[in-house]
Amino acid sequence: MSEDQPKTRTRYRNRGCGFGCASFFFVLTVGIVLSLFNVAVSFGVSVRVPLTDSNVTVAGSVGEKDKAVAALPDYTNGRLGSNQNFFNNSITMTIWRAEGITLVILGKQDGAGPIDLHLELR
Repeated sequence: MSEDQPKTRTRYRNRGCGFGCASFFFVLTVGIVLSLFNVAVSFGVSVRVPLTDSNVTVAGSVGEKDKAVAALPDYTNGRLGSNQNFFNNSITMTIWRAEGITLVILGKQDGAGPIDLHLELR
């Protein structure tokens, strides 16, 4: 007599809501608290692509709606939502007075050094 072993099922996808849901709650909590104090916090990392003039930049900002864009690194000025680079992924989320921004850029960026770390409280 052979015993039937129960089949185990594996799932290849997680049931979480990914980065979209996390950014909503981050802007909802941290962004609104920072906007009550009229400040914005930004973080950015930029690295030069070898043998080119291009950089890869990942930057983000959260806080007061009027200050969130200004708190981003200077070399990302004017590139939020634009198409002047090889790759530009810009995401913004606004809830009341709070705004959250993420920006990923691959392309030539004037003023960006070979390696740059940007942290600002404005």
